Amino acid sequence: MNSEHATLNVDLGARSYDILIGEGLLQQAGTLIRPVLARPRCVLITDENVEHHWLGTVEGSLDAAGIEYLSIVLEPGEQTKDYAHVEALTGQLLDARIERSTTLIALGGGVVGDLVGFCAAITLRGLDFVQIPTTLLAQVDSSVGGKTGINMPQGKNLIGAFHQPRLVLADIGALSTLPPRDLRAGYAEVVKYGLINDADFFAWLETNGPRIIASPDTADMQARRHAVLTSCRAKAAIVSADETEQGMRALLNLGHTFGHALEAKTGYGETLSHGESVAIGTVMAFDLSVRMGLCSIEDRDRVKNHLAGCGLPVGLDTIRDAGWSSSELIDLMGQDKKVAGGKLTFILARNIGQSFITNDIDLAEVTAVLDDHLKA
Repeated sequence: MNSEHATLNVDLGARSYDILIGEGLLQQAGTLIRPVLARPRCVLITDENVEHHWLGTVEGSLDAAGIEYLSIVLEPGEQTKDYAHVEALTGQLLDARIERSTTLIALGGGVVGDLVGFCAAITLRGLDFVQIPTTLLAQVDSSVGGKTGINMPQGKNLIGAFHQPRLVLADIGALSTLPPRDLRAGYAEVVKYGLINDADFFAWLETNGPRIIASPDTADMQARRHAVLTSCRAKAAIVSADETEQGMRALLNLGHTFGHALEAKTGYGETLSHGESVAIGTVMAFDLSVRMGLCSIEDRDRVKNHLAGCGLPVGLDTIRDAGWSSSELIDLMGQDKKVAGGKLTFILARNIGQSFITNDIDLAEVTAVLDDHLKA
């Protein structure tokens, strides 16, 4: 176990916080968390999947640091991000007689982090919380930046709040327990950072990507650490410049306008995970960019081939039973948070590493891209 870690800072003035990245952080969690606590009392919240692997480890670290805690275990899965589970969790917190000085700890993937962060934002008008992401997707994306929320039938994350954590602990060692599908799903968000504004990082991923998502016995831990560190550094810089997504932070939604519609259509279940939806949505965004004469076919093919080569879906051909139609998907996109003045907002690319935000899009072009995928 390597206890050394890298530290990044998300610079938001009084709301600034550190992201620690390394191995062995779960074993040290209590010691690392204690300095940011208003008082040594926490509620540790995880799900049944993570409970099996890491709950005891983190509880032991809190005991060793002299931190009082209550543990709550949720059912796993995207279906947990709804009003019913918000009501249930906040009710448990209030029954436990928490105070405003109580800190919530989110131990798990993006679902746990989003739900716990949202409950922290609204309970007693705001509680501190700490993110301990245990999936690749959560480590490189959802745990950083303070976006919290739940899903609605109309769309992904439509109810939520910006509520920054006090600390993020990204333990690379936790990734060793992930199923291969979850690793691949998180990798889609890693690729995003190269496509947005770092062509060199994407080129590095083309060589190293398979080693990042390999099985625990063959994975390259240094490559994983570099991928998480580079991704978090990129996100921290963007969030520091645009905390509430008034401008450039929307670049982080590359592939998400299409992807969130695909998730809503398939019911936020096992059919299509968030990362898989983003992978397909990213290919669609590059297809649209090519169709509009913005991006080369060669760059589009590099993106598509790399995602496919890492085992991610790049089209709808494996999920034909969803009853797809381009008009319904466009209607779902119309309920996206980034709609402005009734116009859809897309993140498109002038080539790899040159993404930009636009709502100057002919919907006929979007329809054509969707129709091409539906016919494939």
